Formats: sequence, C-alpha cells, structure tokens
Amino acid sequence: MFDLDAYLARIALGERPLADAEGLAALQRAHRLAIPFENLDVILGRGIRIDSASVFAKLVTARRGGYCFEHNRLFLDALAALGFEARPLLARVWLAAVDTPPLTHTFSLVTIGDQEWIADSGFGGSFTPIMPLIEGATAEAPDGARFRLDRDALHGWMLLRDGHPGSTDGRSTGSGFQPQYSFTLGQVWDADLELSNRWTSAAPESRFMQARIVSMVLPQGLAGLTERVYRCRAGEQDLTADMVDPADYRARLSQIFGIDFTAEEVAALGLFPGPER
Repeated sequence: MFDLDAYLARIALGERPLADAEGLAALQRAHRLAIPFENLDVILGRGIRIDSASVFAKLVTARRGGYCFEHNRLFLDALAALGFEARPLLARVWLAAVDTPPLTHTFSLVTIGDQEWIADSGFGGSFTPIMPLIEGATAEAPDGARFRLDRDALHGWMLLRDGHPGSTDGRSTGSGFQPQYSFTLGQVWDADLELSNRWTSAAPESRFMQARIVSMVLPQGLAGLTERVYRCRAGEQDLTADMVDPADYRARLSQIFGIDFTAEEVAALGLFPGPER
C-alpha cells in the first residue's frame, strides 16, 4: 500500500491535489523542490532498485534522493494514489550528446480528460514544467526558461529548452531552443524500465558511472554538485565553488540537498585524497 500521507509530508504539500492539470503541476513542483536528484549509490556500488517498496523506503522514509528511474516510480505511485491516469515513457537525453543516446531517462505521460500531459519528476538537468502533449506547445518554468514540444522525424517527440545555463547541471550549451530529450509514446513495461535502469547504473559508458551528481530544484533556479564543483543559480544570483575539503562537501550535501552522509561515506565517493578533517 502506498502511504500517500507520508509522501505528501515528504514533499511538504499540505493538501491532496485534485486530479487535474493544476493538481498535477503542484504535485510535480513540490516533488522537485523537496527530493534531490542524485546518483551517489551508483558510485558507492549499492545498486539501484526501482520497485515501489525500495524506492519509497529510500526517497521517502530515508529522505534520500535518486535519479529518474527512482523518482518516476515514486511519482507514478503517487499519481495512482491520487486518482490520476498515468504511465511511464522512456527518453533519449540529448544534452552534450555526440551520437544517438540510449534510453536512459523516464518520465510520466498523464491523461486528464481528453488531453495528455508530460510530467517529469526526475530530470536532473533542469526543471521542466508539465506540458500538454501538443505539437508546438510551450511553457515557462519559474526560473524563466522556456520549453517547447516539437515533432521529430526520427525520434517521435523532442523537448527543447531556451534558458539561462546557470539553471541547468552545466551541460546546456548554445543559444535559443536546445534539445533536451526525445521520446515516443510506445508502451513501456516494467521490464523495459529494469533494462534501462541496469544500463544506466552499471554500464561503464553511463554518465552515472563516471561522475558524482547531485542537484536540487530551487524556487527560481537550480543547485548542483557535480564531482567537487558546486553551482547555484537563484533568481539572478550565480555562484560557483570548488569543494576542496571533504568536510565542506559533506556539509553542502546536508545543508543544500538534505543528504546526510557519514565521513566514511564521503570518503568512499573517492573525491578527496585524504580522510575528512
């Protein structure tokens, strides 16, 4: 049984949202503001389980974060508990891609009345508002970034973003609308999600096997910690800092992202040459 009250408390949403577009937007926004995106368990060799019980235990009970396969499982379970009709989709992330990327991202397709919407509770690169699945549809995020949905001849649909790169995880380059991820509307089964999750969390080529990544949506921006580099954009304010001390890194994890690691866990991430001071 999904504990909806515990989930709503985790994302600091005092009232149960209605199963409409406004409720969907409020739910996704609260989720993104409360639960960080992170892959630290991949780096620590703990593996990533995406069944409902494991995801709830980690992201809600233990108050950790996760990456898209974890976030989306939790979000889909919450949507079902609230009476929404929703199913997962898989996507190819085009940020910094040279060749056609694999299916390493998942998000939700939500049907409200006769309109389908995309809702993304776990895209670590930036905050994406909910959008109607309509060619040419646009939306603006609270950080000022604009998003557009286009048809794509090869990949079905393409989500594009035009906004300040400071409100991203640092992979956003170029001016104007830039491709974020592409997707089709084909049925996605649990086995498909498991396969993509295993590649994302274990393949040597996966970005999540190569870097320690944490990000958190802010009311008007994004805070990110990739390897030892901390970036934050809040409104018009930008900050970049290199974490040179493991104690500072550990404090930043706790204070900004709500991730409480021991000194031993920080050391096990392999970012610093010596023990924490």
